[in-house]
Amino acid sequence: MDPKWNEDLPIYRQLRDRVVAMILEGVLDDGDALPSVRNVAAEYRLNPLTVLKGYQELVDEGLVEKKRGRGMFVTDGARVQLLKDERRRFIDKEWPLVSATIERLGLSAEDLLKEIGGSGKGGEE
Repeated sequence: MDPKWNEDLPIYRQLRDRVVAMILEGVLDDGDALPSVRNVAAEYRLNPLTVLKGYQELVDEGLVEKKRGRGMFVTDGARVQLLKDERRRFIDKEWPLVSATIERLGLSAEDLLKEIGGSGKGGEE
């Protein structure tokens, strides 16, 4: 995890978001243990309650489960659920903006596919 914190967002929320990113990127898989609250707090010089609050959000979302005396673990299907949620969020929130930009610039699907698979230079010919 990156030890730099953004001052605009509570640290517990940033911690939660970093764990989510680790799950999405496959750094943490189903059944993997999260680093202990004590270790994270010590490593990043955080209050253990801050770490616990971030972890608790993950538990509340069903992405992580507590195993008494053993720690916290990524739940089965967490990555699949996150991908589903992220795709839905992209379609609902980001795609309309991207689509409007594509239309405003007069780009076609062909233009975009050519950029992805072709030159990747992004300039006019």
